[in-house]
Amino acid sequence: MNRPNRPNGLNHFPHLSRSSHLNRRPNRRILLSAASGGALAAALPLHGRLPERPAGPSDRHRVRREEIAALHRAAAAVRHDDSRYGGGSAQAQAAGHLLDQWALPLFGRPLPPTREHELCAICAELARLAGWAALDTGRHAAARRHFDRALYWARAAEDPDAITYVLATMALHAALYSRPATALDMIQGALGPATHHASTRALAFTRLVEARAHARASDGRSAGIALVSAERLLDAARPSGGPEWLDFLTHPRLAADAAEIHRDLGDSRACLAWHAQAEAMAPNAFTRSVGMRLAVVATAHLKAGDLEQSLAVGHRSVDILCQVDSRRARDYVLRLVHGLTPHRGLRAVDTFLSRVRHELNTPVA
Repeated sequence: MNRPNRPNGLNHFPHLSRSSHLNRRPNRRILLSAASGGALAAALPLHGRLPERPAGPSDRHRVRREEIAALHRAAAAVRHDDSRYGGGSAQAQAAGHLLDQWALPLFGRPLPPTREHELCAICAELARLAGWAALDTGRHAAARRHFDRALYWARAAEDPDAITYVLATMALHAALYSRPATALDMIQGALGPATHHASTRALAFTRLVEARAHARASDGRSAGIALVSAERLLDAARPSGGPEWLDFLTHPRLAADAAEIHRDLGDSRACLAWHAQAEAMAPNAFTRSVGMRLAVVATAHLKAGDLEQSLAVGHRSVDILCQVDSRRARDYVLRLVHGLTPHRGLRAVDTFLSRVRHELNTPVA
């Protein structure tokens, strides 16, 4: 696969202070809270507990505001680069390292309550990003472990938006991989009492995931109700309402998901109508999402009997996704490839399949 030359690991985050390489042990309150909830393991690194070492002079210093701000910037960089380059990119894979090596060690130093909650929220976002990268590269057991950690930290932060978003992300994972009933159970948790104070934008994302789960369960009526609810909530959301990590949820993004919802329901006409509204998504910022949406639209054109248009849009999808390291995105293209089976032998079809094989490094049976 052809990929741009990109920095590896923490070289992408030079602004992080090296002084945060300290004791990995969370503070006493966090440990007791985790143990009482049966989630102590979720608070610790996935690869096990490191030996403790004597505290150095810097371990007694309070966590500085600048260190928290640096982690916020690092998480934002991971989030944006994941969207551009995929979960297999070095940037996306850095999320787990940032969590275990940079964020968690800060709990070994004095933290004012407000800053402690903020650090818990950062840990939740980094764990969620690590889970999303694992999901995007087909490592589903790892994704579930990371999402469990994210939920623990979101609850420790007492952050309704983070709790709602993590639960909705877990539901989306289940919906995408043939567990729509599980997804809908998780949605009920995401809309439960713990999230009554969540932002309108967070609730809009949850309803959108609910619509996707209903579509995967072939329940068009329920999918339509949830989609209308998501759109109304998004209409009501203030531009600055909700955390920055929900800024991606715009009307074009909702339209892109709606196109996929109608593809799953077998309604090609509605899929193509929503696609027209999703065209405003910028491929340089949302590379993976745009490439996947084009694969969805190509599949809809094929189902509608327009082979020529299907291949034209399919080529546009490959143009974009050849720069993205995402197994999930390649699976969307493979769904189109499967639909093209009856047309193999046609020169235009075989040319497209050759591109998929060589430029996406994807076997085409």
